[in-house]
Amino acid sequence: MTTTTKRQLAALLAGTFATAATVSVAQTQTTAEPTHAEKKAAKKQAEADKDANVAQAKADKKKTESQSKANEAAADANLKNAKKAD
Repeated sequence: MTTTTKRQLAALLAGTFATAATVSVAQTQTTAEPTHAEKKAAKKQAEADKDANVAQAKADKKKTESQSKANEAAADANLKNAKKAD
C-alpha cells in the first residue's frame, strides 16, 4: 500500500468510529429516564385523553339515541301510511 492509500484508509476508519460513537451517545440520551416535567406532561396528556374519550362516548350515546328516535318515528310514519293505503 502506498502512503496515500494508508492515509485514506485511516481517515475512513476514523470517520466510521466517530459516527459509531455519535450514534451510541444519541441512543444513550434517548433511553434516559424521563424528567419530572416529562412525567407531569404525560400525566396531563393521559387525563386529557381520558376526558376526550368520555366526551366522545357521551356524544356517541346521544347520537345513537337520536338515531333510534328517528328510526322509530320513520317506522311509525310507515305504519300510518300502510294503514291509509288499505
